[in-house]
Amino acid sequence: MNDFKKLLASLKSNNYKPVYFLMGEEPFYIDALSNYFMNNTIHEDEKAFNQMVLYGKDTNVNEIMSQARQYPFMGDKMLVVVKEAQDLIKTIDQFADYFKSVQTSTIIVFCYKYKTLDKRRALYKAIEKSDHAVLFESAKLKEYQIDGWIKNYVNDQKLDIEPKATAMLTEFLGNDLSKIANEIDKLKIILGANTAITADLVEENIGISKEYNNFELINAIVNKNEEKAFAIAKYFALNTKNNPLVVTIALLYTFFSRLLQYHGAVYKNASANPNDIAKVLGVNQYALKDFQTASKWYPMKKVSQNIGVIREIDLKGKGVNGTLSHDDLLKELLIKILR
Repeated sequence: MNDFKKLLASLKSNNYKPVYFLMGEEPFYIDALSNYFMNNTIHEDEKAFNQMVLYGKDTNVNEIMSQARQYPFMGDKMLVVVKEAQDLIKTIDQFADYFKSVQTSTIIVFCYKYKTLDKRRALYKAIEKSDHAVLFESAKLKEYQIDGWIKNYVNDQKLDIEPKATAMLTEFLGNDLSKIANEIDKLKIILGANTAITADLVEENIGISKEYNNFELINAIVNKNEEKAFAIAKYFALNTKNNPLVVTIALLYTFFSRLLQYHGAVYKNASANPNDIAKVLGVNQYALKDFQTASKWYPMKKVSQNIGVIREIDLKGKGVNGTLSHDDLLKELLIKILR
């Protein structure tokens, strides 16, 4: 995100380079940058003849270079945006020839999504050597980074967000930054004069239950609150479409696997820095408290047993050694985990 902000600040200062190659598994930043180029680079009354959008599947490298080498009409610069440039993967190296004679009045932007250029490829080497090009990689965020990303994005909108609301968005939307940003943007409009995104606001406007979700289920398990855990299981049984068993099992498996790691880290060094343990687990400081609490209820042996139970229920859910409904399987899972 820091590289994104640095590049965006450079563009806002009108420090343009002739070639930008935006690549990576996370499309959010690639879309955000390409939208900025298209909305801010060329004056509105010049866009009809000095701004062009090409699509990888409908063009070729020779056409791209041909368009890039044209001079702007009644303006000082021209913009060529190549969307879905990953469709040119077999021939993209041909663009390396462009650096032999760069048209400095043209800004060309490649949007190379879901992939990265191999460092051994001719184009990668040409971009790295050139003073006329910027290579930007948009890497997919790790699961433990999503909460922090949400908080930063919300703060950039001059808003605050409750930790529970953050957890709800993460649990419901996963690591799809575009979806998360879209929902936050909607909430910003709804908020009006208010400045804080609350769990109630998320529940009312995004359709996520603040009381009956996987986040709250894990919280109930962490605190060994059987009544709450089974109430959530009952809710899931009535709303199976939005609460599939496979997702719950995956989240529980991840939680107990990390709890096992937590036990191991503390066993090796009882005075270990919490920040170091959080990094080992791949979670933030807020989430670490759950593992500290859960470790008191679930010693290492019980954690290992629970992981075995989760695997067993997962197999049953796939039709191996059992024909129980998913509702009954979740109840069986909770009984074995909690008792």
